[in-house]
Amino acid sequence: MAEILQQDGTWTFDGDTLRLTPGRDKSVSLLRKTLGELAVPLGALAGISFEQGRRSGRLRLRLRDGSDPLLQATGGLLTDTNDPYQLSVDADRYGVAEYFVEEIRNALLLDQVPTDAVDSYLLAGPAVPLSVSAGDGTASFDGDHVRLEWNWKTEDAKAAAGARTLSLADIAGVEWHPSVGLENGYLRFTVRNAPTKAPPKYDPNSVELWGFKKDPLMALVAAAVQARLPHPATPAPKQPPAPAADRPAPEEDHDALLRRLRELGDLHRSGVLTDEEFALAKQAVLKRL
Repeated sequence: MAEILQQDGTWTFDGDTLRLTPGRDKSVSLLRKTLGELAVPLGALAGISFEQGRRSGRLRLRLRDGSDPLLQATGGLLTDTNDPYQLSVDADRYGVAEYFVEEIRNALLLDQVPTDAVDSYLLAGPAVPLSVSAGDGTASFDGDHVRLEWNWKTEDAKAAAGARTLSLADIAGVEWHPSVGLENGYLRFTVRNAPTKAPPKYDPNSVELWGFKKDPLMALVAAAVQARLPHPATPAPKQPPAPAADRPAPEEDHDALLRRLRELGDLHRSGVLTDEEFALAKQAVLKRL
């Protein structure tokens, strides 16, 4: 077993699973403390690196694309401070960090773990129920429903619609974006059959974020929902075949259809076809033109 203990946290590897436990130091971010211990299976790892600095270094894990709902929901926008897959290492522990890296790399090599993307989540995502208050509202998720409630800072028209409850079955996607510079962030839910281009400030399915301390916690709500949505690599379900009457007819020779119309006219004039029979047959041929 390999282990490295730091104020920033403790990483332990038993040959199959890497356990990442955040530290209790005040410098450890609220997101990492709230997320708690992560159990990362060896098969979810694409690599590990250690970067030395003058005063401290940094261990970094690289996960296989699509293996973690948190990384999927945040799209690489987590800061280094909030990234649970990084660990700050004191200069006097560089030797331990290098040994730790070697142990992980050897295990990846022995198990022949591929580095390509996966088509299902290998981590469970944040535990539920989960509730976070930040920006202009509170987002809660119990595993089946998302509830959005507004506060006194919410834009009037958005607040007037009241609290929102979204069934997981109605959610097509979720996105979290941090506040950057003068641009506000958001937690947005894409609801099936209800597309909108409204800014988060006015979108009743979004929480607007302004860059305060609890904003990153909304990423945990996004990740918990993402973990329960179909994986992005999952093929879309095949649609049932359209009824025969609705399917486009195979291309037919234009001249042959015109000949058919003339034949129907002759049959109608000779009395073989009634007016009603002729009208129906003629309509069927015209649809193919």
